[in-house]
Amino acid sequence: MPSVLDQRIDAAIAALTAPGGQMPLTHVTRDGIEYPAIAVAPPALTYYFAYFCNEHADKTFLVAGDERLTFAQVHAAATDVARALVDGAGVARGDRVGIAMRNSPSWIALYMGILMAGGVATLLNGWWQTAELADAIAEVDCKLVFADAPRAQRLDEATGLGAEIVPIDDRLPLIEALRPLTARGGSAATALPMLMGEDNATILFTSGSTGQSKGALSEHRAITQAVFNYLASALTMLALAGEDGTPVPTQHATLLNVPLFHVTAEVPVFLQSFAMGRKLVLMPKWDAEEAMRLIEAERVTYFVGVPLMSFEILKHPNRAKYDLSSCADYAAGGAPRPVEHVRLLAEEMGGAKPLLGYGLTETNGVGCGNFRENYLAKPNSTGRASPPLVEVAILDAKEQPVPSGERGEVAIRSICNFKEYYNRPEATRDAFTEDRFFLTGDIGYLDEDGYLFIVDRKKDIIIRGGENISCQEVEAAIYENPNVAECAVFGLPDERLGEVPGAVVHVRAGGVLDVEALCEFLTARIAAFKVPRAIWFSDGPLPRLGTEKIDKVSIRTAYRARYAEEAPAA
Repeated sequence: MPSVLDQRIDAAIAALTAPGGQMPLTHVTRDGIEYPAIAVAPPALTYYFAYFCNEHADKTFLVAGDERLTFAQVHAAATDVARALVDGAGVARGDRVGIAMRNSPSWIALYMGILMAGGVATLLNGWWQTAELADAIAEVDCKLVFADAPRAQRLDEATGLGAEIVPIDDRLPLIEALRPLTARGGSAATALPMLMGEDNATILFTSGSTGQSKGALSEHRAITQAVFNYLASALTMLALAGEDGTPVPTQHATLLNVPLFHVTAEVPVFLQSFAMGRKLVLMPKWDAEEAMRLIEAERVTYFVGVPLMSFEILKHPNRAKYDLSSCADYAAGGAPRPVEHVRLLAEEMGGAKPLLGYGLTETNGVGCGNFRENYLAKPNSTGRASPPLVEVAILDAKEQPVPSGERGEVAIRSICNFKEYYNRPEATRDAFTEDRFFLTGDIGYLDEDGYLFIVDRKKDIIIRGGENISCQEVEAAIYENPNVAECAVFGLPDERLGEVPGAVVHVRAGGVLDVEALCEFLTARIAAFKVPRAIWFSDGPLPRLGTEKIDKVSIRTAYRARYAEEAPAA
């Protein structure tokens, strides 16, 4: 039965999207499929930037150290970038232009300017090393790449790059930092293209957890619709706050503490902020105590990051020294939150509420959302499909829907989905069903209320003697132990059973735990066949991808090799 909050959300969305509402719906046909779309969303991001930067012209948009920039200042800088790209660098409509930089005002102005010039903003993973950067640049045939000092140094070591590398010193104030480009040319007379929804806009790269990253290409319309789908949720929660008599801040503010090359930072954090007139407080590098200092100093109202980030704030020994009362929500994405973390956040953060979002690079970040008391009631769910644009289905091996409660592959359909993997037609074909559902590679089920529960990755289930073991389920059980900071569970080869579970665990500072104690702890919580056969303890934090997700692939590879070496002595 729908919760009270679900009923209120549904009523608010219905009013919002009805004819005469703030976000009335229309329909768009693409690839022979008719999709719902938000009628008031602009066709391209360029118009979105122009309108809302004028609407919020004098409000603070970016805070980066001592530099504070208004919406109008950032848009003016981006316009200079666009003109220089067209007149000084010869960028034409559809050219791929890369950004390989840490979070900074320069990154943001370059992203905006590339799109305004008609280019395709190609977001390169800042954690990549030389070969990975070079491979990605070659994969999508970049014309130019803007790089900050560390990334420029890595690219200097690459050979045969077809792209021009333009170094940007992002430590300088924005206008000075952009001068290596803007000095090339461009003026008020420079003609910028009039873009349409079908024009290509961005390339984001898949996380790289299963081999070489693929470049996911999206059109302008997909991104603007994704942004407005997020705005529908924001307006809904604002309407509910009004009904409840909750005061609304004079200006919303959020930390930009996840990398901008990741879809979570790009769409719901950065791009959504234009329409909200929201202040972005930039963090080039994650640090829990610095995050708390900034929340207090800038009166941050909303926090989003990977689950570990909010948990580090929750457990930080100096948390009580900071006034975090301005922050009403602690949202997470990119990975599941352990159930115990949800409860602790709700109970110990002074009234702030936990939220969870589920989306992918290929869906431009939209998918499902679990909010506040709904999240507390179903803490192991990613929530319902995000209205009004998203449709979620659970499909069997023949790509047919399964009944409620049955497991299958999670598939998402909306106008927000990406267009294709750049220059990879076979991978693109494999990513979609005939009726254009994107196949996420996640295994899950929908309950009777339409809540999605992710069970595991499609290729990350351990099959032990015919029994399927969910890595996520075992990890959740391990996380219940208060001594555990991080863990990863994976399959180990076994001659008799095919596979058995293995785990690597990082113990929290000051915690004490050994294999015998952890196995005893798990035996009381999960079936015996799910308890890891081998457990290793890592002295430091587990390795992560550039998206801050735990790098399960490299961990599995390393510990499978170690298991093979240790097996004869066992």
